[in-house]
Amino acid sequence: MKKQAENTERKQRGKPFKPGQSGNPSGKPKGARNKATLAALELLEGEASALTRKAIEEALNGNMIALRICLERLISPAKERPVNIDIPTESDAAGLVNISAAILVAVSNGEIDPGQAASLAKVVEIHRNTIEMYEIEKRLKKMEDSLNEKRN
Repeated sequence: MKKQAENTERKQRGKPFKPGQSGNPSGKPKGARNKATLAALELLEGEASALTRKAIEEALNGNMIALRICLERLISPAKERPVNIDIPTESDAAGLVNISAAILVAVSNGEIDPGQAASLAKVVEIHRNTIEMYEIEKRLKKMEDSLNEKRN
């Protein structure tokens, strides 16, 4: 008699876990560091000032990579800069056309770059959605009030 290989679902999939349940509920402890990071920190311990001095010397001697590293540490990268353009203060749906036109003119005049214009266009779109929801809510309330009057 031949012995058949056990081919159960549990054997195929391994230990079954419920969806959304971690196999390690306690997880990694807070503040735990990668072993490679700990090893690198141990190697660099006491050498940070000498390494920093060497990077500065290399940067001063024209090593562009060292210069970039030094500058990145001294000056944080600018994420966004303020936008200073004239935007109409109209807040109705028709006024959004004027606001979009102002953004387009600012790009064409070089006052803002296309990335900033895209960010502003997203803000305008959010504003349009807000106006639209407000108008729908107002119309719905008016219809409900009208129906309630007819019932009474």
